[in-house]
Amino acid sequence: MLFSSARSAALSAGLGRRAASSIALKYSNAVFSAALNKSPQVLNKVQAELNAIQSAVKSTPELSTFIHNPTLSVREREAGLPAIYAAAGKETSEITKNLFVVLSENGRLVETEGVIEGFNELVAGYKGELNVTITSAAPLPKDIQSKLETLLKQSQAAQQAKSLKITNKVNPAVLGGVVVDFGDKTIDLSVASRVNKLNNLLSQSV
Repeated sequence: MLFSSARSAALSAGLGRRAASSIALKYSNAVFSAALNKSPQVLNKVQAELNAIQSAVKSTPELSTFIHNPTLSVREREAGLPAIYAAAGKETSEITKNLFVVLSENGRLVETEGVIEGFNELVAGYKGELNVTITSAAPLPKDIQSKLETLLKQSQAAQQAKSLKITNKVNPAVLGGVVVDFGDKTIDLSVASRVNKLNNLLSQSV
């Protein structure tokens, strides 16, 4: 059965982009390989389905509560799967269905968001895309975002990529400044980071 390697697998959120756990990434790799082995068209379909599910989880409290509830029984998790399939759209692919069956059976539905984000990173790498996430305490003014985009486009990573996608995410915990995530790199220029460093220095000197 698909995802057999993921069955034996035993989300951390920072100021910037969510980092998928090692467990989530095992599922990400499994679903990516299964979809790509079918065809690039199937890969695109699965990505569209997973992104639709991701959006539904963020916008639907009931669905978010369902995947993040660790106390649900096996039967309760199984009973809730149709709601996830409905969020994916009509004629949900077997690959997407199998993914959530395995996540449900293994009690890993809580890893859903990390699995999807890891999957999107794999697809971006396959397509030669570079996804850049700029996290700030408030939406960036257009002139500031434009300047950052110009700088990022001049980077070696961006020049090696076939396409560049830049997203501005808002996280009040940043306090000020920005956190830039691209590929496997993070540039932390946030006020929160500087405050944390100051607190560490003060605690060491006491």
